[in-house]
Amino acid sequence: MSENSKVSRSEQILQALARMLEINHGQRITTAALAKEVGVSEAALYRHFPSKARMFEGLISFIEDTIFSRVNLITGSESPAIRQCEQILTLVLAFVERNPGMARILTGDALSGETDRLRHRVHQFFERLETQLKQVMREAEFKEGLRTETTASITSNLMIAVIEGKIRQFVRSEFQRKPTEHWNDQWTRLSCGLFRPAS
Repeated sequence: MSENSKVSRSEQILQALARMLEINHGQRITTAALAKEVGVSEAALYRHFPSKARMFEGLISFIEDTIFSRVNLITGSESPAIRQCEQILTLVLAFVERNPGMARILTGDALSGETDRLRHRVHQFFERLETQLKQVMREAEFKEGLRTETTASITSNLMIAVIEGKIRQFVRSEFQRKPTEHWNDQWTRLSCGLFRPAS
C-alpha cells in the first residue's frame, strides 16, 4: 500500500469518527462500530491508529490546525482589536456549527471514559485561545488607545466562557440550538460592556 493511500485511509477513518460523533448523540463510539462505518476490519483501523485515543488526537489536531491558522490571519491583519476579538470568537462558533462532532469533543462529551490526555489537549486549546484574545487586547491599548473595563485576563476569560457556554448549549440541544444564533446581537451587547477608550 502506498503512502498516499495510507493517508487517504487515515483521513477516511477520522471523517467517519467525526460523522459518528455527530449522529450518535451522547454515545461512546466503539472501534467495532467505527470499523463497520469505514468498511474495514478493526485490525485495519489499528494499522493506521494504534488506539482510539490516537484517533481522537487526530481530530483535536484538525481542530487546532483549522482554528489557529485562521486566528493567525486575523491577528496579523490591520483590523481594530474589537473586530479581531469578534472574528476569533465567531470563527470558533461557526466552525463547531459546521462540524457538530467537533463540538462534542470541545465540550468533553465525546471524551467520557477516554484518556485524561485528550481532555488536557482540549483544555490547552481553550487556554491558547484565551491567550490570543488577551494579547489582542493588550496590544490594542498601545496601538489604539483602547482599554478594557477590567483586566485583559478577566475580559478574555469572560469571552471564552461565553463561547464555551454556546458550544455546550449546541451539544445539549442535540445540535438544534445553533452557536451563531443571536450572536451578532449578543456580541454587540457584550463588547459595549467590555471596552472603553483609554483616557
